[in-house]
Amino acid sequence: MLAPRRVGARNSVNREVIVSDTPDAASSRAPAATVRGEYQSGRGASAKLDTKVDSFRPRRVRPVAPVMPVLPQGEVSAKIQRFLAERRPKTPCVIVDVDIVEANYRALTEAMPQQGRTYYAVKANPAREILARLRDLGSCFDVASPGEIELCLSVGIGGDRISYGNTIKKERDIAFARSRGVRLFAADSISELQKIARAAPGSDVFVRLLWQCGGAEWPLSRKFGCSPKMAGDLLVKARDLGLNPRGVSFHVGSQQTDLTQYDQAIAEVARVFAVVEAEGITLDLVNIGGGFPARYRTDVAPIVAYGHVVEAALARHFPGRTMSLIMEPGRSMVGDAGVIAAEVVLISRKDDDDPVRWVYLDVGKFSGLAETMDEAIKYRLRTPRDGGPTGPVVLAGPTCDSADILYEKFNYELPLDLAEGDQILLLSTGAYTTTYSSVAFNGFRPLKDYCI
Repeated sequence: MLAPRRVGARNSVNREVIVSDTPDAASSRAPAATVRGEYQSGRGASAKLDTKVDSFRPRRVRPVAPVMPVLPQGEVSAKIQRFLAERRPKTPCVIVDVDIVEANYRALTEAMPQQGRTYYAVKANPAREILARLRDLGSCFDVASPGEIELCLSVGIGGDRISYGNTIKKERDIAFARSRGVRLFAADSISELQKIARAAPGSDVFVRLLWQCGGAEWPLSRKFGCSPKMAGDLLVKARDLGLNPRGVSFHVGSQQTDLTQYDQAIAEVARVFAVVEAEGITLDLVNIGGGFPARYRTDVAPIVAYGHVVEAALARHFPGRTMSLIMEPGRSMVGDAGVIAAEVVLISRKDDDDPVRWVYLDVGKFSGLAETMDEAIKYRLRTPRDGGPTGPVVLAGPTCDSADILYEKFNYELPLDLAEGDQILLLSTGAYTTTYSSVAFNGFRPLKDYCI
């Protein structure tokens, strides 16, 4: 059982840290075994899975400390329930159970191939309490800016545990990172390599592939990465510039529900390796990015299934070789650990005979729910009136911006007796909510967060 953790009372104008003397206990893990079955994908289809590969290496047995109660993925933990009942915080706010973050880290570590190393994507939720807990667990960290580097350093994370994974960097920011001990950089263009060579000579670099991200609910295609041919050319150029070319990265898209994407991407990485190694360069790093899902409206495959798919792909496309493997989880680490508590501000109709109610909350697109854009991420809701008759609703935020509509096309229904002033819980909102919250659009304060 975890020892009680005590931390300071407040560390920013809009954040509060809660002392937790009674962490939840009794976690369980699925065994690391061949996984077979069907998992419901976010697209309404089933993803068939059969990852048995004879060349799997035996897994190390890692003792896993109990950290949280057994409960369905993405449900409200007992700690969060107690906090809401006892503290009755003003809304909107997000409450993150850091013990769940730890459990998710341990589950990912167990599931992935034994040579894998986790680089937590700081952008998902940069709360100091989360970074400190992951630091103590041995995690590394993926950053996108000098600000995130400074944050990591401020909680005792050394530069040797940081990867500068953003492919769009100012030269002075690269120099700053190198001065703080960062030696691993991403690139997807010749200009970026040249900047790294000038500002951080001799650094380790990996090149990011462009990927179409089929099956992802929050795709990351087009802006990042380059073609496989260009990736090979850039790795050769990195050597010529005095850098140390390590390997290739990709990202299959956030909230990826199609497990076959990892095998397809790793196959492409292997082809790039073959081209580059023909030029006399030995590569050893495969960075599979993130994409591991949280649980929103549809069930997702457990992380152990993703681990077996990745391990099978490495065995298939790099037979007889042991690669250095990087994972960059963000959403899967913190998404299911957080719950947003919101209040119903107004319930109205656009016509007396309109069966659809408009339900306006005190949280919206500009206060943390940016991922509802195009209704991509569909959060689950809980109300105090669940269990009775329901009817269709449009969900919207409180601001004077017509874009601040959360769900209008998707079939959300809420209880018919829902009332103004009722509290609504938005589940699995620990990722990309505080970081997407605006400074003060329309005078609404940024989303307040509590780490417990």
